[in-house]
Amino acid sequence: MLRGIVRYTSQNARRLQLTTPTAATSTSIMRLMSTQRKSQDPYPNLDIRHAPQMELETPYPNLPPIPRPNEPLEKKRARLIYQSRKRGILETDLLLSTFAQKYLKEFNMEQLEKYDKLLDEPDWDIFYWATDKKKVPDHLLNNEVLDMVRQHAKNENKVVLRMPDLENGQ
Repeated sequence: MLRGIVRYTSQNARRLQLTTPTAATSTSIMRLMSTQRKSQDPYPNLDIRHAPQMELETPYPNLPPIPRPNEPLEKKRARLIYQSRKRGILETDLLLSTFAQKYLKEFNMEQLEKYDKLLDEPDWDIFYWATDKKKVPDHLLNNEVLDMVRQHAKNENKVVLRMPDLENGQ
């Protein structure tokens, strides 16, 4: 049985050579591999990994929304229903998916736009605003859709909420 350490013999690591292991070669191989990993990082500078509007000290990113000019009403409604369900945080998923099931069918384009802007906010913020655990920011104070979400979150009839079924096998 042949034992040894594989050593890189060229810059691009295409040719390999088998040598007997020593402490010195093990250390140099580890050093070489760690420098190669660092140099292969496509985003070595953290400043370019995040949106320029985001401060690196924030707990989660708030990336700018994707512009969707001239999106038809029914396509926007379907997208918002899906986005309400697939947020990533179960609490917000449950709250927004049941809200969307109950209200989005009757929303006009202006209400859908306001709801779309609300969905651009971070999940935990939406949840805390809806449950009155956090102060609503100034730019959302006059958002009637957020007021509806807050009312929905109160669940005054004490209905047991569950994730709505997807329609059409989506």
